[in-house]
Amino acid sequence: MAKRGRPVKSPIRQNIVEVLYFMGEGYGYEIYKIYREIFPKCTQKSIYYHLKKGISTGEFIVKKIEKEKGDFSWGSEVEKKYYALGPNAKPKIDKNVKEVVEDYAKKRKRA
Repeated sequence: MAKRGRPVKSPIRQNIVEVLYFMGEGYGYEIYKIYREIFPKCTQKSIYYHLKKGISTGEFIVKKIEKEKGDFSWGSEVEKKYYALGPNAKPKIDKNVKEVVEDYAKKRKRA
């Protein structure tokens, strides 16, 4: 009899591992933006689901949580959770991901 529920391994989560391997650390929306440049379409909600699931599997850790003030559509403050690789992450070290992450970092420095 097959196990029920979602499989423990996930291609989306593995792709997030690849992105975080080269980023070092990043917050959810930032990870989502880079992910969308490299991999097949995926919803933001799905990325956040896999970040949360990855914490329970040990693939990710929450490095820090910062509150940022601003004028957002939902209010005056946002909470950014910064994620990093956990002890169970097994990056495959994809060169294509490295190039995209490096380009993203260059664009952020110029802005």
